[in-house]
Amino acid sequence: MIFPIRTRIVTGTATALIAVFSSFLGAQETDYYEYKTVSRDGIGKYYMGREISHVMGHQGASWLERPQRDREQKTSRLVSNLPLQPADTVADIGAGTGYFSFRVAERVPQGKVVAVDIQREMLDIIDTRKAQGSPQNVETVLGTERDPNLSPGSIDLILLVDAYHEFSWPREMAEAMVRALKPGGRLVLVEYRGEDPSIPIKRLHKMTEKQARMEMQAVGLEWESTGDFLPQQHFMIFRRPD
Repeated sequence: MIFPIRTRIVTGTATALIAVFSSFLGAQETDYYEYKTVSRDGIGKYYMGREISHVMGHQGASWLERPQRDREQKTSRLVSNLPLQPADTVADIGAGTGYFSFRVAERVPQGKVVAVDIQREMLDIIDTRKAQGSPQNVETVLGTERDPNLSPGSIDLILLVDAYHEFSWPREMAEAMVRALKPGGRLVLVEYRGEDPSIPIKRLHKMTEKQARMEMQAVGLEWESTGDFLPQQHFMIFRRPD
């Protein structure tokens, strides 16, 4: 997500609070993370050198469904390039309003899409859309900040669109996603290109391909390909080994 809705704490106070909080965490929880000065759009928590950004709240739901989104982001092109079979099970993690969930559902008519979000309000929007006639092969799952709550070995493809950079526990989430993938299953990571300063997106809401590949490799995923056919985003495919 790109325009998070959250009140920013004064930097000095936030840094002090983070230092106190992290001192109470066990070594297992802090091994992967550093807690440093909070930047304008971040939370002061760093993973593999990257500061984690704020999360977009459900108050921004209308922005996710803006009519010009396909024209701006070529979302239909994104969906058509997903490596899918008609009976696949897809997990749309950070599903929000279901913008991609329902579009992907049309590509897996014999399969299903599991729409995962940590905000119940977002999932309520998806359930309402189903009741109003949107594709029925979408089901909702309430995840947590550390676990998408997916059954082990149940997913053919995981889709993450502009969401991963907001995960406050990226290592734990990535490990849980790997467990959820079937052997040979794929994870498609779509993020605004952090290498391009001309893309008018806040810095922490973009990722470089190098950073993304480093973080996915850390949990055992193999990089398969990167497509730059989208106007502003990387389309990166990773694979769980057989």
